[in-house]
Amino acid sequence: MLSTATEIRSVYVHVPFCAHRCPYCNFTLIAGRPDLHEAYLDAIELELSNVADSLEIDTLFFGGGTPTALNCQQLDRLFSIIQDKFGLHDDAEFSIEANPIDITSDILGVITGHGVNRVSLGAQSFDNRKLTILGRDHQDKHIRRAMELLTPEIDAVSIDLIFGTHGETLETWRADLNQAIDLHPQHLSTYGLTYEKGTAYWKSLQSGALELADEELERQMYEIAIDHLTGVGLEHYEVSNFARPGFRCRHNQVYWTGKSFHAFGPGAARFVNGVREVNHRSTTTYLNAVLAGKSAVGEREELNAIDRARERLVFGLRRLEGVCIEALEAETGFTVTEICGDEIDQLQSMGLLQIQTGHIQLTRSGLLISDSIWPRILVPNGG
Repeated sequence: MLSTATEIRSVYVHVPFCAHRCPYCNFTLIAGRPDLHEAYLDAIELELSNVADSLEIDTLFFGGGTPTALNCQQLDRLFSIIQDKFGLHDDAEFSIEANPIDITSDILGVITGHGVNRVSLGAQSFDNRKLTILGRDHQDKHIRRAMELLTPEIDAVSIDLIFGTHGETLETWRADLNQAIDLHPQHLSTYGLTYEKGTAYWKSLQSGALELADEELERQMYEIAIDHLTGVGLEHYEVSNFARPGFRCRHNQVYWTGKSFHAFGPGAARFVNGVREVNHRSTTTYLNAVLAGKSAVGEREELNAIDRARERLVFGLRRLEGVCIEALEAETGFTVTEICGDEIDQLQSMGLLQIQTGHIQLTRSGLLISDSIWPRILVPNGG
């Protein structure tokens, strides 16, 4: 059966602060409000007080927002709050997302002092013009300086890159990939730029100030990333993620394999025993509620057994190795046909999925349009 509460081995902590909001970003964050940092730490401490028992965990992930937007003393306190409640297993993966411009010797000292062994660096590009278009507050030199500091001290560094920005060419993208590879990260994530409602980019798109990148160009960029990164020895193990052998992100695999996990902070989403809870997405609403002794939870959804099985299949298909059919049926109690009707057969006939050695997997063609496949499985035959 799916994991029980006693099997929770992973924790996510959301830090909702950024110096400013990038024009493409629709994440839960509040920009330019350092005056709220201490209240946030107080609220996190209160929210954690509702966790009945201390647990030993295998993965701990601080995301955002920008966790490194906190100063050294605040980051030290945040780590201490979490680690007082959750003990890390000896070989635990302890990750933090970081903005390149924030990485200093002092911040690095706090990070390493608490045992962080994986840093996800939001580089996005090495091209200063592209970084300006993306609204980033760092330049190429800040990425390189951050890597100089991190590489000797951190076991695994991941670099995030975005492709498909306004006016970007294949040459620009190849240069980004090459410069990232030259810095020898253990992990790389590549994301096509999306225009989400409510963002500055969405408004510019609607007004005609920006145009969507050509779909064929984006497809070529994605395929270049796959071929180029696997060609230098990185494993393409998930739709957007590549890793040196032994350096896959263990925390994200908790999500992709349907395991339970705790989560804390504004907008944080936890999943325990088929129940998904999402904390208040507004940082100020979250703070006001928690500091007043009220629940942090803004949304709650209890999935029925078949919906859990469908989500399990979708998340598992994000991994290149796919989903073991026998294990899926044993775990969920449903056959693949019961989970999604004849959608698997149809997607196979379209060349988007394949079944090999008992596993359902995306094909190369399926990878290129994976976002359009998920709704077909979650709501088979149109619901």
